[in-house]
Amino acid sequence: MPPLPSAAAVEVSRLYPQGEGTCRLEQWSYMNKFFLKIFMALNTFVIRISQGRLGSQLGTQTILLLHTVGRKSGRHFVTPIAYFHTDKYYFLVGSNWGKPQNAGWYYNLLTQPRTTLEVRGKKIPVEACQAEGQEYERLWKYAIEHHPPYLHYKEMTKRHIPIVVLKPTD
Repeated sequence: MPPLPSAAAVEVSRLYPQGEGTCRLEQWSYMNKFFLKIFMALNTFVIRISQGRLGSQLGTQTILLLHTVGRKSGRHFVTPIAYFHTDKYYFLVGSNWGKPQNAGWYYNLLTQPRTTLEVRGKKIPVEACQAEGQEYERLWKYAIEHHPPYLHYKEMTKRHIPIVVLKPTD
């Protein structure tokens, strides 16, 4: 049985039964991406300038700056991303807001697992690896207990949501 459409999709099909709203939806998606990109750049700037005192806490989530090297471009990227800290290491949930594909940072870490984090103004060299099996289940449970919206993201996508463990190399 196919999944039920979201409330937004039902509303759009009600408002535009012949698909006339498609252009508006694409425009909305473009605007969301645009504003998200600006917000992430601004948040990165605020976190850096304040040494992590501002911008590192968004609602229930704690934010770090993840440095990666583009697997195709070779460019350096800095991504503000929610993280968890437990058992003397950090971990990231690759939910990508429930989108059908993983985020670019995830693929970049698979290619180049040695990287740097900025946590509250401190640079930390780390090595990334994927959580699997019992470790994945334990970390997923921890993540959803501390940030329940991850359950919603899991419902929105058919892909496996990866968890990346970042172990300090010092």
